[in-house]
Amino acid sequence: MFTKAFAVALAALAGGIGIGLLGSKAAEATGRNPGAATPILVVSIILAALIEGIFILSAFAVPF
Repeated sequence: MFTKAFAVALAALAGGIGIGLLGSKAAEATGRNPGAATPILVVSIILAALIEGIFILSAFAVPF
C-alpha cells in the first residue's frame, strides 16, 4: 500500500506547502518591518533550501 512513489509524492506536497507558507510569512514580515528585509530574505533562502533538502533525501532514502 505505502509505495515509494506515494512517499515521494507526499514529501513533494509537504515541501511545496512548506515553501509556500515560508514565502507568505516572509512577505508578511517584510511588510511589517521593511528595514529587516535583508535578514528575512537570508533566513528564508536558507529555510527553503533545507525544506528542499528534506524532499531530496526522501526521494533517495526511501527503499523500493
